[in-house]
Amino acid sequence: MTASIAAPSAPHDFQADIIAVEGIAAVPTILNVVCRTTGMGFAAIARVTDDRWVACSVKDDIAFGLAPGGELPVATTICDAIRSSGTGVVIDHVSEDPAYQAHPTPEMYGFQSYISMPITLPDGSFFGTLCAIDPRPARLNTPETVGMFRMFADLIGFHLDAHRRLADREALRRSDAFVRGILRASPDCVKVLSANGTLEFMSARGLELNQIGSLQDVVGQEYAGLWPESERAKLRDAVRRAAAGEVSRIEGQAQTADGDLRWWEVSFAPFQPDEGSALKLVGISRDITERYRAETARQAGAEALQALNDDLERQVAERTAELRLSRDILQSSAAPICAFDTAYRLIAFNQAHSDEFFRIFAHRVQVGEVFPDLFPPDQAPVMRGLMERALRGETFTVTEEFGDPDLAKPYWEVSYSPLRDEVGHIVGAFHYAKDISERLRAETALADTQEALRQSQKMEAVGQLTGGVAHDFNNLLTIIRSSVDFLRRPELPEERKRRYLDAVSDTVDRAAKLTGQLLAFARRQALKPEVFEVGERLRAVSEMIDTVTGARIRLTVETPDEPCFVKADLSQFETALVNMAVNARDAMDGEGTLTLTLVRRGKLSPIRGHAVALGAFAAISLTDTGTGIAPEQLGRIVEPFFTTKEVGKGTGLGLSQVFGFAKQSGGDVDVSTRLGHGTTFTLYLPEIVIEQNGADREIPQPAPGSPMGAGQRVLVVEDNIEVGRFATQILEDLGYRTTWAVNAEEALELLGSEGNGFDAVFSDVVMPGMGGIALAKRLRAQLPSLPILLASGYSHVLAQDGTEGFELLHKPYSAEQLGRILRQLTTKPMNALVG
Repeated sequence: MTASIAAPSAPHDFQADIIAVEGIAAVPTILNVVCRTTGMGFAAIARVTDDRWVACSVKDDIAFGLAPGGELPVATTICDAIRSSGTGVVIDHVSEDPAYQAHPTPEMYGFQSYISMPITLPDGSFFGTLCAIDPRPARLNTPETVGMFRMFADLIGFHLDAHRRLADREALRRSDAFVRGILRASPDCVKVLSANGTLEFMSARGLELNQIGSLQDVVGQEYAGLWPESERAKLRDAVRRAAAGEVSRIEGQAQTADGDLRWWEVSFAPFQPDEGSALKLVGISRDITERYRAETARQAGAEALQALNDDLERQVAERTAELRLSRDILQSSAAPICAFDTAYRLIAFNQAHSDEFFRIFAHRVQVGEVFPDLFPPDQAPVMRGLMERALRGETFTVTEEFGDPDLAKPYWEVSYSPLRDEVGHIVGAFHYAKDISERLRAETALADTQEALRQSQKMEAVGQLTGGVAHDFNNLLTIIRSSVDFLRRPELPEERKRRYLDAVSDTVDRAAKLTGQLLAFARRQALKPEVFEVGERLRAVSEMIDTVTGARIRLTVETPDEPCFVKADLSQFETALVNMAVNARDAMDGEGTLTLTLVRRGKLSPIRGHAVALGAFAAISLTDTGTGIAPEQLGRIVEPFFTTKEVGKGTGLGLSQVFGFAKQSGGDVDVSTRLGHGTTFTLYLPEIVIEQNGADREIPQPAPGSPMGAGQRVLVVEDNIEVGRFATQILEDLGYRTTWAVNAEEALELLGSEGNGFDAVFSDVVMPGMGGIALAKRLRAQLPSLPILLASGYSHVLAQDGTEGFELLHKPYSAEQLGRILRQLTTKPMNALVG
């Protein structure tokens, strides 16, 4: 038993606290969620003692100027009062808070809102605070915000307690073979020193790490004397502090016996092998030159533990003295550890295992008991199955729920390894466990908080999109409504009638363009891909861009000598280029240089966190000399209706169309920018290889000049009464004879097996029951020579699978558009009608 050793007060190891906090993987997420949820600009986790306030982790968006390791005078902070009272402090507005409006701290550090919760470890000790400040007032004193801070503070306290327990854990076992196996398994150098620092013992692993041939080469020497002269002072100071009752730790650089230069982490702790015996120091040296060796050492430990066998009792009797030396180290482990033989009987366990089993089952385990038989009927088969796997030679880790629900039934993380004798035969197995219930609850709570934040952001985006659509469409509908009201006046002059008719037509075109941009952003537009040479199209569209950008912007076009082909919707491609050019023109305030460049790339580099995409890509870049994009705006530039332009000077849909078109075409868009130095937008599209004679290129056919029909019979398939009636009237006015079917099933019945004399079918895509695409496929198989024209304002099927080779008319369409396409279809050669 280790005797109590009085020790003088020593300086606190704040660096260890900082490292402990940095080791909590959830800390950056916690600080980020705190700031984003509350709107606070500064958040920190602080270690607070009676005389110091030290920042362990910081998120600083307001240039407060404090980094991890930075300090504030503890007396100037409100955290000092929290340390004393153990309760949190929440201030929505300092100037309106009677308790703090005259307090010197807010004025000293320049904040108006403040929230801080104590971080208390499970044993009740105070660690520090989770706090946040902002120079602006904020709404903090709500159950949701206070509850979130308390939950995060409890989560941090739990992780810090687990860190301390793991740092202090030293396993104890009753058997000396078990002890020696643990020592051999340790990846570190374990040694025993006298109180004055003389080396009395070093583990075999320690001799190996230090490349020492024999223990006799170093035993009896001062341990600090084995280190370089520059390191000896701090080694001797660490030994002195350990002898005074303090657990000490240092890091230093030293050579092995063969001259290899390595960095070491060394810790010392006092213990007494037996009551009344001389004080000893146990030292642990860890080679931290290569951190990844820790995992290898852990595996080595599992393999070493397998060497335990049924000769355990004899070895214990022969080495009682060595057992007493090491027993205290192993028994201090906070993790339950037990070993069992091939008959599932317990052969060894530590105190933590006995205590934890009593906590969850109210039973003290004994050596020789069949372990699975101690569990309830519903849990015994699970435990026996796990032990059986280990006895078959498997090393594994599982998470299971064990315990009496009336007492405690925690979730355990349990690791198993087999034990082998000297010739490799399995003679038993062991497991060590860890109660992870609190960690799982904390992780679940954190995930719920993050999901709530994501839902909030999603609803904000939906609100912005809905508001933008409503605003723009209400503007367009206002023009149409007003024009129609004036057209109803019988006294309206003919010239003004034409003006209002033109206004209605132009407004419909603008509404169709707005809808197309929204579908492009959502990647739901029905594209009509065709093969074209990119360099040729860039040179052709440059004239249009030059006109759009104006005379004060110099446009240059750079394309490679070799051709570069892609397959995409040519109209959407040109629209994307114009949208990017207009954006660049506005960024340059109408004056500067715009460079249009085509480069062939062998792959698509990672963009916005996406993985590398292999394959050839055409990279079309537009580089301007404008003002650049601010970092806080860069992530929002593709949001629909987001614009930095003045009211009336932009819809915020141009770049949304570019990104949507790129993604739907199998490519992407990258943006690089520097404030004051301009911006480069790069559109990536997959490059394709075609035959040299260009036989694979798709050449669009010119439409016939007149939209008028010549009595051809057209079957109109439309479920909407108003649209169906209007479509049949348009076609009859254009000289066609029409029959109207309200669904696909009626249309098939009217056509019959031979077509019943119809010259074409004009069908909507989205209908109840069988849709237009399915109808067209049926007719293509049944009546391959019958022309089919589809119409749609939007269809997810078209957006995903394309038009399947059928002609498509986008809603809203004009009478002239409908007539021209029908004229084209009904005059094509019969072998060209099959899609």
